[in-house]
Amino acid sequence: MARVVPPPPPSERAVTTDARQRLRDRLDTYMAKKKLRSTAQRRLIVDTFFEGGAHLTIEDLLKEVRAHDRGIGYATVYRTLKLLAECGVASERRFGDGLSRYELADGEDDHHDHLICTRCNSITEFEEPRIEKLQDAVATRYGFRVTSHKHEMYGVCAKCQAEEKRSVAS
Repeated sequence: MARVVPPPPPSERAVTTDARQRLRDRLDTYMAKKKLRSTAQRRLIVDTFFEGGAHLTIEDLLKEVRAHDRGIGYATVYRTLKLLAECGVASERRFGDGLSRYELADGEDDHHDHLICTRCNSITEFEEPRIEKLQDAVATRYGFRVTSHKHEMYGVCAKCQAEEKRSVAS
């Protein structure tokens, strides 16, 4: 049976302190290589992203950073998130609703997949070792070396199904 992990609140992100530091170090190295400056606005956006919840949209992050600095614009948040994705610190996800969402990049031992509700757009993260083993077996059978993958299932969550049943019953 799959282990369902609901999206954690910001204070309980599954990413360890060590993993966060590795991601921050990766960003610092990338920025130095590209000769990019670490501005106060960029630092605020990065820090807010690292402390934020999973699956943030640009609008979500913009709202959070504007609580601290009203002068930060959409384009600055957009460019910073693209920078984080470029250097492998963030993963950009698209779940079929037209929005890009961002989460801290998976470590090699921290892979997860997603269940996406097409009614309420809730996103549930899950891990299932049997799926991972099956994917590896399929790749091996075809002589294929997997470098990355994503597994997304779309449907209707339990909460929306219950609401559906209540509305039919009334």
